[in-house]
Amino acid sequence: MKKLYKLILRSFLGSFVFTFFIVIFVLLMQFLWVYVDDLVGKGLSFKILMELFFHASITFVPMALPLAILLASIMSFGDLGEHYELVAIKAAGISIWTAMRPLFIFSIVLSGLAFVFSNSINPVAMLKFKTLLFDVRKQKLAFDIKEGIFYRDIENYVIYVDKKGKDGSTIYGVKIYDHTDRDGNNKIIVADSGMMSLSPNQRSIIFTLYNGHNYTEDNSNKQTFKFNRPFERMSFKEEQIKFSLESFDLTRSNEDMYKSYQAMMNIHQLTTALDSLELNYDRKQEKFTQGFQQRLGNYEQVKRDTSLLSPLASHHPPSISHLEWPLIDHLDPSVRNNVLDVAMGTARTAKENVSFNNQDLGAHKLNIKKHKKELHKKFTLSFACIIFFLIGAPLGTIIRKGGLGLPVVVSVLFFVIYYIISTVAERMAEFGDLNMFLGVWLSSMVILPIGLFLTFKATRH
Repeated sequence: MKKLYKLILRSFLGSFVFTFFIVIFVLLMQFLWVYVDDLVGKGLSFKILMELFFHASITFVPMALPLAILLASIMSFGDLGEHYELVAIKAAGISIWTAMRPLFIFSIVLSGLAFVFSNSINPVAMLKFKTLLFDVRKQKLAFDIKEGIFYRDIENYVIYVDKKGKDGSTIYGVKIYDHTDRDGNNKIIVADSGMMSLSPNQRSIIFTLYNGHNYTEDNSNKQTFKFNRPFERMSFKEEQIKFSLESFDLTRSNEDMYKSYQAMMNIHQLTTALDSLELNYDRKQEKFTQGFQQRLGNYEQVKRDTSLLSPLASHHPPSISHLEWPLIDHLDPSVRNNVLDVAMGTARTAKENVSFNNQDLGAHKLNIKKHKKELHKKFTLSFACIIFFLIGAPLGTIIRKGGLGLPVVVSVLFFVIYYIISTVAERMAEFGDLNMFLGVWLSSMVILPIGLFLTFKATRH
């Protein structure tokens, strides 16, 4: 029996490691396809790119792990069935469930590790990945001046080059607008040609200009500037200008700025944040209700105040049954207009107050839902590992095909169904009236009976 278990475990582990890294690679290629415009042309170092890809790969584990288990279990048991090893196992009096037992225990252990990963490692990786991705996306493009286009990425300077030489360093028809004084285009450098080169430490770019002029307008005296503009021109045969490239360096944001996002929290942090958010939501709702009731109370007090009635109407007060809108008919015209203006203003204020509080409470409630979703998703990864094993192993014994052909098609089909149900249900729970527990766990509830049915059919086959 030990030899059989070793055979099955060896077959499964080989397929599992292979398919896991294949899925991670595919997801990483998808990430590159989406963000290729944010990564290319920014002069990012190899170290920064590898750090970004490493953290991105870790965040893909919750999606890659269940799919790898599903695909590996189908491949391993399909390969056993294709080579009639399952027939030999049954002929030896060993049931399919007994043969599946070591992998089932392994999937349970793997689900426990998946929970630890989802709670402890994934939030940290997500925090570092999102922070670094934000820094990379806001990073300027690498220094690259185009012909006939005003270049503005160097702070306080605008550079125009009419033509560039074939070597990429020689430039012709150069204009440099100096805005360091924040006073318009009062300093301009014009040159017939020049050379671009990096400084020895590669922290600056040096322009060596030939046959040009420096134009400067003195507008320090604002009172006489409109009538008298002193102008200065200085010619040169050769001049060097150094531009710092520090603004092109990647600026790393403080990770503490993003720690409040629910995806970057573990279970303890999510529970604490949920308690605070729900308490704050109840307080806001209670405060709004009390304020609105207070306004209605003031309206009732005004409605009962008969001192606004005209002297003539005070001798003939209206009956109790007519103390609603007909009350204003007994007021003087000037008082009536004031009352109507105040009432309309009060109604508009109340409407705006209700609309503002409705948006505020809605956003707060959505934030609570997102925290609840992340809290439930800490457990769905572990449960998905067991479910997909219960689907993959018996399905492999039924289709009896190994390799990457039919098992890949079947695996992708089941995973796509699971992913679509999960995505739609979570969106319905987040932005609709579906319960969050049901929204997060609906995909597992749909797939689990299929896994149990296939396991039953495989063990009874």
